[in-house]
Amino acid sequence: MESKKNNTSRRSFLTGPAAAGAAFTIMRPELVKGWAPAKLKVGLVGCGGRGTQAVLDALKGDPAVELVAMGDAFEDKLEGSLKNLRTRAEAMQAADRIKVEPDKRFVGFDAFKKVLKTDIDVVFLATPPGWRPIHFEAAIEANKHVFCEKPFGVDGTGIRRFMAAAQKSVDKKLTVVSGAQRRSDPYYLENVDALKNGKLGDIVALYAYWVGTPVIQQKNGRDAKWGEMEWQLRNWYSNLWICGDQIVEQHLHNIDVCNWVMGTHPISVVATGGAAWRPKDEIHGTIFDHISADYEYPNGVRMSSYCRQFPNGLYGQVNEVVAGAKGRIELTQPRGGVGYYLEHTKLYKSIRGDGPYINESLEVAASTLTCIMGRESAYSGQKITWDMILNSKQDLTPKEDQWKYDGKPEIPEFPVPGKYKFI
Repeated sequence: MESKKNNTSRRSFLTGPAAAGAAFTIMRPELVKGWAPAKLKVGLVGCGGRGTQAVLDALKGDPAVELVAMGDAFEDKLEGSLKNLRTRAEAMQAADRIKVEPDKRFVGFDAFKKVLKTDIDVVFLATPPGWRPIHFEAAIEANKHVFCEKPFGVDGTGIRRFMAAAQKSVDKKLTVVSGAQRRSDPYYLENVDALKNGKLGDIVALYAYWVGTPVIQQKNGRDAKWGEMEWQLRNWYSNLWICGDQIVEQHLHNIDVCNWVMGTHPISVVATGGAAWRPKDEIHGTIFDHISADYEYPNGVRMSSYCRQFPNGLYGQVNEVVAGAKGRIELTQPRGGVGYYLEHTKLYKSIRGDGPYINESLEVAASTLTCIMGRESAYSGQKITWDMILNSKQDLTPKEDQWKYDGKPEIPEFPVPGKYKFI
């Protein structure tokens, strides 16, 4: 029997009143909380490559967006990002829209709180995903509209926290747009709509692929002056608690498309994986370099998911394949496609009331949990159900007394099926 412990069951997660707010609904502008003037002030939390690019995409996506505040755990990251932004914004003839004064540059583990206390209208959450539930919760409590990079967390506990804040964002009519930019790409919007309207008849199977290359940030190892926490943060993709493994951090793009097509999330998964190439050392951490998963949706349709990060020069494939009773279609997004800036265009139109109200928080939270479910099945060797992952007690976030550069977050053992325990 399915667990009844959590009121957000697989039947209600994307079909209840919360989901109604997550859909595209036309609303009178004056009813949108935070109804905004022409110019919108943006604050950036997380000044790495993704956060920096998100600002540039925003400048391209809307002519009246200004960056006025920035926050990061590391000063060199913040200053490097700001220098990059100024140079590239000048080339875009948008240098006057980078307005981050010295007193609006915040460094440290509480930088996100300081950014949220400024007079920004919108916050970009672009730190590594382990921080996402904490930062998103604070943003909604501060009544800010949000551009939220994917994924939305790395464990069941974090996603429940995110979901609670997501429901508040819907209730407050705050706009939330995710970094799952395929949801903003006209090619995907047209084809997913056609699939939902029977273009290929009943969907009979789905296939999701991210067959790519490794992400290694610190190839030369740690700097002797870095404490353990600083080392883990600067090498974040190799650390489970902040990355979530490839299936969560990266492959979410493809799995999210499959959930979008199906209009719901899977009910179970059986997965396998390991590290065929990835060395077991502190540079490469304790995550897998490949995971394959067999997901089942409520109607019995299955999704085959495969992600892999092997060295450069080997076979690659990043796309989704949908098979229907009348044929099949391959969906592919070019790197740097239009969805990267159109997601910002729709964000600001929603805030101003110039377009439909948008809140993608609950749907992409479901996709994030789908990915975590696959990882936990591969790590543990068990079949994991939706109710199991939704009620998981796993909490990978370091306690707040570890939020310092010389903190010592726990380093887990490499996961071995049969030895690794799902909790």
